[in-house]
Amino acid sequence: MIRYTILLLSLFLLSCNANMERTFKLREAKGGKFYGGTFRYNEEEYFKSLYPLNITEVTAHRLCEQIYEGLVTFDDSTLAVVPALAESWDISPDGTRYTFHLRKGVRFHDDPCFPDGKGREMNAYDVKYCFDRLCYHNPADNQGFWIFKDVVKGANEYDSLTAQKIVPEGGVSGVRVLDSFTVEIELERPYAVFLARLGLIFGKIYPKEAVDKYGGEMRAHTVGTGPFYLKINRDNEVTFLARHPNYWRKDTFGNQLPYLDAIRVSYIKEKKNELLEFKKGNSDLAYRFPLEMIDEIVDYKKNLKPAYKEFQLQYLPVMALQYYGFQHQGKIFHDMNVRKAFCYAIDRQKLCDFTLKGTGFPAIYGTVPPGTGTYDSKLVNGYSYQPEKAREYLAKAGFPKGKGFPTVTLQLNSGGSRNSQVAEALKKMIEETLGIHIDLLIVPWAQHTEAVETAKIDFYRLGWVADYPDAENFLNLFHSKYVPDDITQKTYINSFRYKNPVFDNAFDKAVATVDEIERNALYLKADQQVIDDAVVLPIYYDIDFRLVQPNVRNCPQNAMEFRDFSEVYFVPMKGKKSE
Repeated sequence: MIRYTILLLSLFLLSCNANMERTFKLREAKGGKFYGGTFRYNEEEYFKSLYPLNITEVTAHRLCEQIYEGLVTFDDSTLAVVPALAESWDISPDGTRYTFHLRKGVRFHDDPCFPDGKGREMNAYDVKYCFDRLCYHNPADNQGFWIFKDVVKGANEYDSLTAQKIVPEGGVSGVRVLDSFTVEIELERPYAVFLARLGLIFGKIYPKEAVDKYGGEMRAHTVGTGPFYLKINRDNEVTFLARHPNYWRKDTFGNQLPYLDAIRVSYIKEKKNELLEFKKGNSDLAYRFPLEMIDEIVDYKKNLKPAYKEFQLQYLPVMALQYYGFQHQGKIFHDMNVRKAFCYAIDRQKLCDFTLKGTGFPAIYGTVPPGTGTYDSKLVNGYSYQPEKAREYLAKAGFPKGKGFPTVTLQLNSGGSRNSQVAEALKKMIEETLGIHIDLLIVPWAQHTEAVETAKIDFYRLGWVADYPDAENFLNLFHSKYVPDDITQKTYINSFRYKNPVFDNAFDKAVATVDEIERNALYLKADQQVIDDAVVLPIYYDIDFRLVQPNVRNCPQNAMEFRDFSEVYFVPMKGKKSE
């Protein structure tokens, strides 16, 4: 009873606070746009860090995209690489030298880390500083080195020396300041998707002053150049981003961005309660609905039902793969026959039709979702539901009809009934097909990722949402260069500890190939090898299914779920003087 009362009180306070935030008045801008208002949405899971080099959670990614910027970014409609802090760049004829020309007048957020509390102008030395830190050996606090590893000249040497507590003078040799607003980056070899990699969260720019002042507390103290700055963050309660008044971008009409005054993120764990708050008008975006409520919202043709007609429906396949990982160096899944048995044991179409209610489509091709750039994943021969073949492979592994097979623990992260519902359905399918037993273990995200990255769990739930629209972004997960010698050593990329020189060779050739057709052919070979080796258990590709309030405009939707809120705005509601 006490717990129930507290929940009601929390929802009441949330509702009150949200309604208070709706008292804003819109200010008309050029081109039919409007300034003002707080955009409100909910995330199920909190995050452990907002420091760009230590971000692994989707929630943190979404927040930091509003706070920090890199040299380049992605157009939220076409997903093409477009200028950000760099207004232009030149590439040498051999594809190994990139010269970036930085924007002038871009200012960091106001923050006490600066002598006068006022944000200073960003320059080339900031870029050099951040890219040196990207290569500094610190596995516990740097998840991003992989984007420069084996790519940028001097990156590996810098990592190796700093691991020995030796900091080379001049930093990473391949990153050079030519003048205050010009940076040159030299590569070891041509790398077709280098610009796209620079658009990742790990390539964001922040000032040295913030690191000097906050150090390890950078997880909670953000200083960037983005359209919003972090104003309030209460653990597991609310994150409040405020408009950056000195933001450099303008829209096509000359209006300074962003239009919004603020962004408010709540962390209601129960999706039913999140949807209830949305229907009350206390949030502006609702997504990842409880599967049992899909039929309430839309009909079989995915049209909104009468109770939801006033809202905007956004429905789009996205570049995201949901899968279960196998720990290849563990006691159970080192045998490929076991892994293949699991892959053939599940009916993905049934799962998508009945469990997922059409919010996903079967991962029966490769590990790269359909629609990822120009890559045709449908050319990969993936896994279908073949129970007899599943049992044959398990017998090959020495466990006919599951006899003698040990109990397997499937670990998944808390936050989201969808994950647990999918796990329950797949658990039943695998158990019935193979005659084995699976235990489910649900833990908080931080605990989950720690166990996965340190090889403490053999079978686990993960997903990968594209950071950039190229097959390399998915296939990179399987390269052996990310596998540490010591199984207990932490690894973010390739948590499966998979090694195959055939894959490595095809992948390495692909990323060095400028010709798109040839590169995709090599990607195809690498992707098929991953499938043939049953490195992971692909389950489904995501479909983005969400509701937006009727007075919201420009709410970004794309196949990468890349969100740039700088051009989101509200329009006045009919019958109201202000909103």
